[in-house]
Amino acid sequence: MAPGGRGRPPRLGVAAAAGRALLCALCFCSSLSPGRAQYERYSFRSFPRDELMPLESAYKYGLDQYGHENWAESVGYLEISMRLHRLLRDSEAFCHLNCSSARMDPDPPASDPGLGPQPQPRDRFADFPELRLFGDLLHRARCLKRCKQGLPAFRQSQPSREVLDEFQRREPYKFLQYAYFKANNLPKAIAAAHTFLLKHPNDEMMLRNMAYYKSMPGAEDHIKDLETKSYENLFIRAVRAYNGENWRTSITDMELALPDFFKAFYECLAACEGSREIKDFKDFYLSVADHYIEVLECKLKCEENLTPVIGGYPVEKFVATMYHYLQFAYYKLNDMKNAAPCVASYMLFDQKDEVMKQNLVYYEYHREKWGLTDEHFQPRSEAVQYFNVTTIQKELYEFAKENIMDDDEGEVVEYLDELLEEEGDG
Repeated sequence: MAPGGRGRPPRLGVAAAAGRALLCALCFCSSLSPGRAQYERYSFRSFPRDELMPLESAYKYGLDQYGHENWAESVGYLEISMRLHRLLRDSEAFCHLNCSSARMDPDPPASDPGLGPQPQPRDRFADFPELRLFGDLLHRARCLKRCKQGLPAFRQSQPSREVLDEFQRREPYKFLQYAYFKANNLPKAIAAAHTFLLKHPNDEMMLRNMAYYKSMPGAEDHIKDLETKSYENLFIRAVRAYNGENWRTSITDMELALPDFFKAFYECLAACEGSREIKDFKDFYLSVADHYIEVLECKLKCEENLTPVIGGYPVEKFVATMYHYLQFAYYKLNDMKNAAPCVASYMLFDQKDEVMKQNLVYYEYHREKWGLTDEHFQPRSEAVQYFNVTTIQKELYEFAKENIMDDDEGEVVEYLDELLEEEGDG
């Protein structure tokens, strides 16, 4: 029918999380190359002028042509909408990253010489933290305004939150795979179906479609993730080298995968700070809080959305897993001064891991033999930053859920009564 565990060598444990399933998946993936079909013409700095149009208009026109069974036209505009979405996402990240350090000048503006000498406090905002906060906010807003005025993605009407959410869920690939199939482009249909299934592994219709595609000769050559990131390929190469005991190659690729992932992660965080639809009117601080909660919800999804899916399963504790592979590879090369910080980095994310606890004890026991100091038992700086950012974001979101998002009328009345009592006592 057509489409409608973990091993353990002596003393030290090998990488967790991925286990045998990851090894099998890597064997399957070894013949696959990363797909870039709909992004062949994509360039952030020189986006084709003939494709510049509102994202939502391009997407809806593609869906409209899909409904009219104009398959070639539908494919063309759905692909353009994918590129426009990437352009918007990259543009948001570019501006917000470049403006993240914009701050108000702590020194006062130059005074009029005719007024004579003026008092120059050491910190004129010391007693006005709110003014400092919003002064920095205004300067950052100015930076963002200037940045966005120079980028083509922001000269178009902006898409709705619903449309952006559809792209985040990879919904366009559901339509692309069938349009490709009807346009007799089976390689792209297979790739689009696989790309959609990575986000929706239990979608029955797409599973049936994929089963049909897999029944065709050579189908596996076209099973690729069209949204794959470069760090995913580096990670897969590193694990493959690790399994082949090519320790240096594994270290090289894994050390490249880490900063590449962090770059994608912080770009994802920055892209979450884009425009927002205002649906109601609230007090100033509640309105600001609502906007930031929405931003936090987006940022908290970055870790999950960027985690590689291999063999149908997301790599558990992806960042920690990379440090786990690294610590053992460094150990095998007798590079204990690099292995120990990787152990400490892993422990940030899983302090209860018994194997890694044993590894840490082992390194501590031989610290004099290997010339290790207290500094070698500190987690790496990029791991600390990532851990702190993700932890604080989760804490803020939990606070918002408990105190702002869930309005409990009884609690509000009780709180007001307490305030009135305090005022009466005063």
